Amino acid sequence: MKLHQLQALVASAEAGSIRGAARALGLSQAAVTRALRELETSEGLPLLIRATEGINLTEYGKVLLNHAKLVLNQLSRAQNDLARLRGRSEERLSVGITPWITLTFLTETVLSFRQRMPNVRLELFESLMAVAQPLLRSGDMDFAIGPLHSSAAMQEFAGEPILTYETAVMVRDGHPRQGCRSIHDLLDQDWVLNFAPDGRETILEHLFHRHGATIDEQRIVRAQSLAMQQLMVEDADMCTWCPAIIAAAPSFRRPLRALTLKEQFEPIELSIIMRRNGTLSTAARCFAECLLQVIRQHARSAKKQDVALFETLRLLA
Repeated sequence: MKLHQLQALVASAEAGSIRGAARALGLSQAAVTRALRELETSEGLPLLIRATEGINLTEYGKVLLNHAKLVLNQLSRAQNDLARLRGRSEERLSVGITPWITLTFLTETVLSFRQRMPNVRLELFESLMAVAQPLLRSGDMDFAIGPLHSSAAMQEFAGEPILTYETAVMVRDGHPRQGCRSIHDLLDQDWVLNFAPDGRETILEHLFHRHGATIDEQRIVRAQSLAMQQLMVEDADMCTWCPAIIAAAPSFRRPLRALTLKEQFEPIELSIIMRRNGTLSTAARCFAECLLQVIRQHARSAKKQDVALFETLRLLA
């Protein structure tokens, strides 16, 4: 298995045709075709389904594509680090940020990072784990700041805990059920939740099952952005479960109310998440250091808003 063969596979999958792959790689169609056939021969497996309208990947090809992307992305990071040492880096850093960090510590972190590494092209994702996991898996995201909920995710990814945060069931202010005191009183309501594809059972266990509650899963809408969750809570009267700190966020049109339920939810760890056995680039380590520095500064602050902030947070790192 050779590098140019993996490049041909990735380019073909992304372009959807041999012609498009050849154009993207600056090669002839014959060269791309030869590389793909050599790869299929060396592995003894059919990787592509060829048709007049383009190509598709077989199941074998899809599996190899994920690994090929990781190899090429890791090689790109190595080249970037070496280029930085030579003094001509044009490095790109892609980071997933869980929404409540965006609302609290992100601006200061980015300003600090830009001072330290001004030549790095920074790309930020609003990264609920449903969004982050596929990007981390493919190598298109360097690392994410978020929780690791499911046991499957913990097998695939590694997390370095930064802090723990409290969570709460929330509704819009004025919701008919805002006086409820048990999760059992909310089972006939519609809910909007976020979870990764492999995290459904974990979130149902944490929120409902361990408290002896069972909900009709047809009542749950899975949202993959904070904005969607916000609209469903504010305009569709849905319940949600999220970090308690969100209740104080100024970006919501209507204040959210954290319900005081008799059921207790264990604090969740916020971690620096990356692929297991992966390595962080110099720029990635710098960004993580900037974030930790900002969090520590707020944790030591005597300002009223910072004291209130750390009523629901506990710094670990």
